[in-house]
Amino acid sequence: MANKDAKVNNKKVKENSKNKKSFFKGFKAELKKVIWPTPKQLVNNTVAVITIVLITAIIVFVLDLAFESMNKYGVDKLKEVISNTNSVTENATQDNTTSDDGTASENETSNTTENQTTEDNTASNEEGTETNAENTQTQENVAE
Repeated sequence: MANKDAKVNNKKVKENSKNKKSFFKGFKAELKKVIWPTPKQLVNNTVAVITIVLITAIIVFVLDLAFESMNKYGVDKLKEVISNTNSVTENATQDNTTSDDGTASENETSNTTENQTTEDNTASNEEGTETNAENTQTQENVAE
């Protein structure tokens, strides 16, 4: 039994070595079939690839700047319009909810305070100097 197992193992080892040798022979034969580029072709192809990559990079850079400026001016202006319409809507709802006991003057005062704080917030947003302390103070003024 042991002899049969040894013979089978020897056959497998021999087949593996033959397969490896034939693999490398085939590999070498395939490499001989390859048409290698000349140095001139290599330089031309390299220059073409680098040029295309640079052109693509420039296009992406320009698009990035365009979308960034659209975002900076377009979205900020849209936010400003929305905040203005929200304050107008809040003012209209507060005017509708005033009672007959003289609280209308208090609501009008708070409406003008809200409008002033909204304008102040809009100006500080454009300058980029708005802080959390100012927001807290504005909220306290509106609450009063």
